[in-house]
Amino acid sequence: MATVARMSGPVGVLIVDEDPRSRAGLRLVLGAAADLRVVGEAGDGAQLVPMVERHDPDVVLMDIWMSAWDGLAAIVVLRERPDPPEVIVLSAADADERVLRALRAGAAGFLRKDTPAAEVVSAVRRVARGQPVLSPAVTRRLVARVSDSDRDRRRAVARAGLASLTAREHAVAVAVGRGRGDEEIGVLLFLSVAQVEAHVASVLAKLGLNNRVQITLLVHDAGLLDGQG
Repeated sequence: MATVARMSGPVGVLIVDEDPRSRAGLRLVLGAAADLRVVGEAGDGAQLVPMVERHDPDVVLMDIWMSAWDGLAAIVVLRERPDPPEVIVLSAADADERVLRALRAGAAGFLRKDTPAAEVVSAVRRVARGQPVLSPAVTRRLVARVSDSDRDRRRAVARAGLASLTAREHAVAVAVGRGRGDEEIGVLLFLSVAQVEAHVASVLAKLGLNNRVQITLLVHDAGLLDGQG
């Protein structure tokens, strides 16, 4: 959660979208929040990495569907940086295979392009604090609507990964997958918030994951969320 550690002052946000009207709308929405600051805009996805290097944003808010570039590869490149920004992907639809692939690649959240202004601001704040912007309900709906020919392999890999955890780490991972906050997890498992955070960090490190969204997807892949096998 490098973003949390490095923040001092307003959260810096980089907007990446080919549509100038979308960029203008996001700029107005984010600019109205005193604790957020738009540090740059890119109308071409190829500008993403250079803009991140130049402006060092805390959060990148970007359209996942852009021409002449591979947004998924860009997410991977950003996540490999020593102090990477968090990424929230934008899409006009919520049943989009590309969105799911972006989340698996390390994006910390997903918003539809018609998300109300207050929710966009809240999402940026949450991601900047290291919290996911993807509820379990949205996760289930997204995964259920996107066909996955690799589902059996994913389930086997997910279950093997979770089996490598301690019993307490496993319980924390499942609770994260069910959308529990740190305080709620602490109450359920008789842990302090600091202990919950330490277990989450250990799960991320052991399983080679970037964020809590990826924990949620892994728990879903393993079939451990409500209503699954």
